[in-house]
Amino acid sequence: MAIMAAELDRLARPFDEEDDLTHVTSSAIVVGPRGVVLHRHRRLHRWIQPGGHIEPGETPEETVIRECIEETGLEVAHPEDGPRLIHVDVHSAAGEHVHLDLRYLVRAPDAEPSPAAEESQDVAWFTWEAARCMADEALAGALAAARNLVEASGVRMTGREGEE
Repeated sequence: MAIMAAELDRLARPFDEEDDLTHVTSSAIVVGPRGVVLHRHRRLHRWIQPGGHIEPGETPEETVIRECIEETGLEVAHPEDGPRLIHVDVHSAAGEHVHLDLRYLVRAPDAEPSPAAEESQDVAWFTWEAARCMADEALAGALAAARNLVEASGVRMTGREGEE
């Protein structure tokens, strides 16, 4: 967290990926009635949470929804009481390129993933345990935070907006 705070203090335009090799990104732990949704990143060749770069004019909360819909094809949404930032991670994306990743909890309906044609087609539901077993340390931390929140607070994670 100290690195994140120091970088945010240093960066003039933290959301602008063109301004600095270090910039803020947004990703999500997508949960629903089947467990957790992950996708196999085409360049990294590993299963990770959906997310990506913040487009001009977007907030991180908007980015995470857009990226999740593009990468999973699922109509995800923030929890009913609003966006939940559950984890932050600082990681190298490619060489000197550094992501300050804001990780949110989002919910997905009980549906089959159908990512956009230009996205990785390897997208699937996993049980919490299977996702944890595949995760690196940073993703494992985000998964634990998401599961704890869902189980401890009773955050409603199923259904669509307005459904009971």
